[in-house]
Amino acid sequence: MNIRRVRFDHPDAVKLNDEVQAEYAERYGDDGDATVLGTTDFDPPGGVYLIAYDEHDRPVATGGWRSRDRNDEGNEDGDAELKRMFVIAQMRGRGLARRMLSALEEDARMAGRVRMVLETGTKQPEAIALYSSSGYEPCVKFGYYRHHEESRCFAKKL
Repeated sequence: MNIRRVRFDHPDAVKLNDEVQAEYAERYGDDGDATVLGTTDFDPPGGVYLIAYDEHDRPVATGGWRSRDRNDEGNEDGDAELKRMFVIAQMRGRGLARRMLSALEEDARMAGRVRMVLETGTKQPEAIALYSSSGYEPCVKFGYYRHHEESRCFAKKL
């Protein structure tokens, strides 16, 4: 797996974002994640967006983090918010998500962030299992979906 830094508006990032949004829509019966994400939210030094490519240079996994500090959505100073973690269906079960998560955590740590936070949902048990087995613990809900019953928020000190 070859992991590359890209901008959130890179064509491969857009393609994988469309795929993950379609999966969210199918799982939750809505239009996908409505969290507002700006094109520059993942630009260094305040974040990073990564795409993993297979041996044939096909984009197969994605993920990013963006800086979040204390705000009215429940974030705390020093937070790095994990977004758009996704592995295409054909490549699941090979450890790609865990490798992507590790790369994102290291990047956020090097950028001076002190805590990685994420929001997922009850209809994503694979995600919950990945984060729980990677040292993430439930935390106070934050973000766009903080008032939704199906929302689950997790945090890990970096």
